[in-house]
Amino acid sequence: MKNFLKGSLAALATVAMTQGAVAETQGVSDTEVVFGSVNDLSGIFAAVGVPAVHGANLRFKQANEAGGVHGRTVKFVVEDNGYQLPRAMQGYNKLLNRDKVFAMLLSMGTPMNIAGFRLLDPKGTPNLSPLSASKEMLAEPVHNKFTAFSSYYDQATAGVAYAAKEFGLKNVCSMYIPSDFGNELLAGAKNSVSLNDLNFVSETTHKPDEADFVGSLTKLKGADCQVVMLALGVRQVITVVATAKKMGLADMKFVTGSSGFLSVVAAVPGGVTEGLIASSGWQDLSARVADPVPAKFVAEYTAEYGEAPAGFAMIGYSAADQVIRALDAAGKELTTESFIAAMETLDFQDDLMATRISYGADDHQGADDIVISVVESGFWKYLTSK
Repeated sequence: MKNFLKGSLAALATVAMTQGAVAETQGVSDTEVVFGSVNDLSGIFAAVGVPAVHGANLRFKQANEAGGVHGRTVKFVVEDNGYQLPRAMQGYNKLLNRDKVFAMLLSMGTPMNIAGFRLLDPKGTPNLSPLSASKEMLAEPVHNKFTAFSSYYDQATAGVAYAAKEFGLKNVCSMYIPSDFGNELLAGAKNSVSLNDLNFVSETTHKPDEADFVGSLTKLKGADCQVVMLALGVRQVITVVATAKKMGLADMKFVTGSSGFLSVVAAVPGGVTEGLIASSGWQDLSARVADPVPAKFVAEYTAEYGEAPAGFAMIGYSAADQVIRALDAAGKELTTESFIAAMETLDFQDDLMATRISYGADDHQGADDIVISVVESGFWKYLTSK
């Protein structure tokens, strides 16, 4: 009888300790788990941030309407950073200290995420699928960080190599915002130069709100630039390519990373961006809308928002789907550590993204693909994968 009572008391103590851990886990209650995002809803990357948030909200709505995960609904709180660092830090402080979020999801911007780590890392708060492909998204400590796709560095390395080889070119340049984002793409371009016996001949730096690129392109023309790696805002990418065509620089090949790999960039009227090359981490949605899973997503998104989804909408949906999968795998007794352990078990074919998502204890990057595409007739045409 004594042994039975001891066993019962031990079991009750274990349950109490587990429930206590859940109760003490920020952002987790018996009925809800709260995720946050510091995103760009009004700045130079709003064409990325807005559809990504819409995509995530759609997936969370579907999960919540199905009863949530282990009885908990998912709440997603988004703060607009306007792609400005001071506003981003205000957003992080609000989400962590007022909204008491469990984890961050789809936060926008390389400099903003890096600054946010100073607040997240001491708490061990997970940072999931940031809208930045910088290598710094997996900087030490890596334990609480998960990225979905290949890095800007690897994308730039592959994109420049493809353009140079495909068109028989040698001289490489870069136009970039001198931030962590731009500097990484510049470094990737220079890495491609060293690996492929090319020449890096010139570069120009730009402010995030800069809109006149005639002088910069004149400089690059004088340096005999043939392949130009772009690390600029969405509108700036469009303006640079359009300006180059007006200046008669038809032989100059422009390459963008995943930050410029958007449907709106390809679909600019008049073929303005025709021939622009993108090196990204996924295949464009518009090229696969006839496939069953993308078709279903397009229909559901259009019904919800009254417009067809842009490419980053599926990024947001996919990231939210990974969260739902990890919450389910973590079980009812949700803690930060159980969630991180669950993320590390995810291994599945993401048919919406057309890629394999696989994490592990020593691998917090979900997919490794590098996809090369080109704008053709207003759409991104798939060329090859690395």
